[in-house]
Amino acid sequence: MAELTAFGYQPGNSVFHNLDARFKLLFLISISLASLKSGPLAMFISSLVVFGVLCFLGIKIIRTLIELRFFCAMLVLILLARSVSTPGEVILQFKSILISRQGIIDGLMICWRLLFIVFSGLSFISSTSSSQIRDGLENLLAPIPLIPQKQIAIMLGLLIRFLPIIFHQARETGDAQRARCVENRKNPVYRLTCLIIPLFRRTFSDADALVIAMEARCFNDKRPTKKMSATGNDWWALLAVFGLNILLISV
Repeated sequence: MAELTAFGYQPGNSVFHNLDARFKLLFLISISLASLKSGPLAMFISSLVVFGVLCFLGIKIIRTLIELRFFCAMLVLILLARSVSTPGEVILQFKSILISRQGIIDGLMICWRLLFIVFSGLSFISSTSSSQIRDGLENLLAPIPLIPQKQIAIMLGLLIRFLPIIFHQARETGDAQRARCVENRKNPVYRLTCLIIPLFRRTFSDADALVIAMEARCFNDKRPTKKMSATGNDWWALLAVFGLNILLISV
């Protein structure tokens, strides 16, 4: 089902696919944190880099935005809330509601950063399988004492494995509701209920089936940790991401 949604692993043999999962995890965390305090110029250059990576991986940006339509709707709400809550030069007034120029600028930057983090995560998920993510996280957490790195790695791997399934089921449920003309109902709560309840039911049913399958195979976390070794490409990528982080922080 992963091929039916952009939010899933896309098999390939590119340089991004062959990078060490540990490095890619560190890249994602560092870029996401650095983008929180970056300016417009740095965000513009970094966004071009991330979109270039997505295009190289064969990810269709328009299709991804369509699948993120509910997230984009949340970004619009964030923009509106920021516009009316931030003091500054008033450019629009409706009764007691004031919209400031500074609020719009701040809201746009926040939405831009959130969208940038989502697309950065998409580039990571698209080029890294769930087993690689599990092994990479387990190796990263292994030196830290008192942390159940195996359980954390397994949970994260299962979560990423279920993301494309959830998106696919949401699409199927939405198509089934449209075939029954549910979108013609004026009550938005009813339309949302018709989508959410069947989606949750199918998701929990698939999760139960996965648990039963894992128990039938006597799955447990008592397995040897797969040793991972970095290559020259990993260190070159680390240098490039380090420069990108410096750009995000300083510009």
